[in-house]
Amino acid sequence: MSEPQPRDLPIGVFDSGVGGLTVLRELEARLPGERFIYLGDTARLPYGTKGPQTVVRYAEQAARVLVQRRIKLLIIACNTATAVAVDHLANVFAPLPVVGVIDPGAAAACEASRSGTILVLATEGTVKGGAYTRAIHARRPAAHVLAASCPLFVALAEEGLVEGEIAELVARRYLDPVLATQPQVDTLVLGCTHFPVLRPALSRVVPRDVEVVDSAATTATVVAERLNSQTLDSRRGQVRGPQTQLLATDAPDRFARVGAVFLGRPIAVDEIELVDL
Repeated sequence: MSEPQPRDLPIGVFDSGVGGLTVLRELEARLPGERFIYLGDTARLPYGTKGPQTVVRYAEQAARVLVQRRIKLLIIACNTATAVAVDHLANVFAPLPVVGVIDPGAAAACEASRSGTILVLATEGTVKGGAYTRAIHARRPAAHVLAASCPLFVALAEEGLVEGEIAELVARRYLDPVLATQPQVDTLVLGCTHFPVLRPALSRVVPRDVEVVDSAATTATVVAERLNSQTLDSRRGQVRGPQTQLLATDAPDRFARVGAVFLGRPIAVDEIELVDL
């Protein structure tokens, strides 16, 4: 049997847990002819509380599992891992194309903002690392970038509390002080892959004229462009079938239950392969 051509190989996606399934959801919608392998490192989440060297090591181990299964492109569906490991993974696994979630989100924010005042919502680790600020300033040096750490958003998303009074109160706790003192904010970046599922609550807090940038959606656009430019897009056309393989390093039952919120469809426990890094 002949070896599959590069464009017929699947796309690898990894995250520290289930948050990256928001990226996978956008990828599946944007690229229905592609196959995907998603790895959630649920045994060691969250990455946001770990030191940079540890995150780089974890990210390389997760990526290596996907690379060993033969993929044509690697997506880091984790803001923390993207911030500290994207260049490292690109070097280690060259010439495999590697796409992170920060640059696409930053580029979309720069394009969307009229005033140049951009608010990034992220985890504490991503905010402290300043990766979004650097990425935005690289494209728009005069931009005024604000960042708010929203750790409770992750807990709410993981528990499926994405709508209702609790989610809205937490959103107001984080956003009201910033928006009250910085009314010129016209663009909001969801700088954590957990956060897109909270858009219903955010929509009741954020003024209607503020553009909300979802790094998951913008990453899918960048991936589509990269596949096309490098002649790696699948020849399967729009044919659907079993196209996504799910891997986890721990607790497949929780992965299935919580992951369904992020992926937007039910996940059966027997769909998830348990792997050891």
